[in-house]
Amino acid sequence: MQLVDNNRPLDPKEWAITIFISSLPLIGIIMLLIWAFTEDANIHKKNWAKGTLILWIIGFILAFAFLFLFGGIAIMSQMFN
Repeated sequence: MQLVDNNRPLDPKEWAITIFISSLPLIGIIMLLIWAFTEDANIHKKNWAKGTLILWIIGFILAFAFLFLFGGIAIMSQMFN
């Protein structure tokens, strides 16, 4: 059994594969969750996955806020015409 060093920096090939996998529609979200919350993941990949998930959550919140704001304005303008 070989111990894996979870503190070593990832090389560019590993980062490219990581970013490619995380960009896939459904698999990417699942893998981000796995990388962010498992104990045996590389610490750099784990922190990157947590940061990426935070940015996704902020993006969804902003998208829904704009959707409701501008959707409400469009509905209100149609009601008064």
